[in-house]
This record gives sequence, structure tokens and C-alpha cells, in this order.
Amino acid sequence: MSAPLAGKFQDHYAILGIDPKSDSETIQRAYAKLAQEYHPNNSATGNAELFDAVNLAYEVLSDAEQRTLFDKVKGVGQQASSPQFTGVDFFDTLGREPLLRAAILCVLYDRRLTDPSRPSLSIRHLELIVEAPVVRLNSALWYLKQRGLAASDDKSSLQITVDGMDFLESKRPLPEQVMPFIKPAAIAVSQARPQPARPLQTQSETPARNKHEGESVLATLDRALAEIRK
Repeated sequence: MSAPLAGKFQDHYAILGIDPKSDSETIQRAYAKLAQEYHPNNSATGNAELFDAVNLAYEVLSDAEQRTLFDKVKGVGQQASSPQFTGVDFFDTLGREPLLRAAILCVLYDRRLTDPSRPSLSIRHLELIVEAPVVRLNSALWYLKQRGLAASDDKSSLQITVDGMDFLESKRPLPEQVMPFIKPAAIAVSQARPQPARPLQTQSETPARNKHEGESVLATLDRALAEIRK
């Protein structure tokens, strides 16, 4: 692999040594391996120029919007046949997209609340949490970023914005709308709440059966005393 010269077109897929159809996990795995290999602090294989090229490739390919633009320039996915419309299935998708976006915002908002020192989630983490095809997830993230409801940090991870929090609070999606988009394995297991201790039973709360038994004993004693007095 050789780094491109300054100002020249860089093939990000070639830099990372991956196929243009690679998913987010493959991109992240390739980046981690090469970044470690070419890091300037690596005395054996460090290379600052290649390290910068790898970082640039990861920055572009891990961001859905930038990757789409790059793919258009590179001609990835272009078909010789004419584009086609999805058909009736499109209308089902149209109704689900707002709910998917709301689910993603809920996940990002929850992350902000539970771990404010690290409020961002990588694309890979979102894929592990959100139940949606990668193409749908990328489309939803593109929309959220365009609207300013979510933003990428310096590592291309996603976090909710103030506008996103306000939007979610104003819309308040219902659990039954959001939870179908959350993978069961990604839901935290709630600890069972301890049952409150039952109060001691007072005389007034004595079960009817015990009360009846007590009355029977008194009746027996009364009859015995009556026999003695005769």
C-alpha cells in the first residue's frame, strides 16, 4: 500500500484494504489494525504519512453522509440498468422511518443521561443496539444530522444535540413505538425490586378461620362451666 500524494484522489477502500461493500464492523476492524501498525509511536512499522491516510479513510467511510458522497465520486454501486422504484414496500418504509429516527434519538439521549462523560456512540455500537438494516440506519443518521438533532464528534461517533433532546421531549414517543427497534440483547436487565415486608398481623386482622376456631373454644368452655354449676 502506498499513500497518495498531497492533493491526489485517495481511494479510502484501497487504503484500508477492504471491499467497497464492507460493513461498519469491517471498516472499524481494518482501521484499528492499520492505525496501530502505522502509528508514529510504533518504532518497527510507524509511518506518519500512511497513518494520516488511514485516519482520513476511516473518517470518511465511518460517516454515512461522507461515505455516500465518496461512493458517488468513485462510482461504487452504479448499475448499468436504469434505477428502479421499490414499489409498495416503499410506503411501509415511509411510515417506519420517523419511528426509527425517534428510536435512535432515544438511544443517544439515554447514553447522554447514563454516561455524560462519554455521551457518544459509534456506528458499530448503534448497529448492536438498533434493530434496522445498515442502509436504513445510515439513512436515519443522515436525516438526524441534517436536522441538527444529532452530531458527529471528532471520532465520527454520534451524540444527541440540545435540539435533539428538545425534539424528543416535545414528541415523547411511546415505548411501544420505540422498543420494536431495540434489539433484546441491548436492553438492560432491571433488577427485581424487593417485596415490602408484610406487617405483623393484628388481632383485628385475624383470618376468619382463626376467629371461628376461637369462638368454638369459648363455647366449649361455657358449656363445661354450666355443667359444673348444676
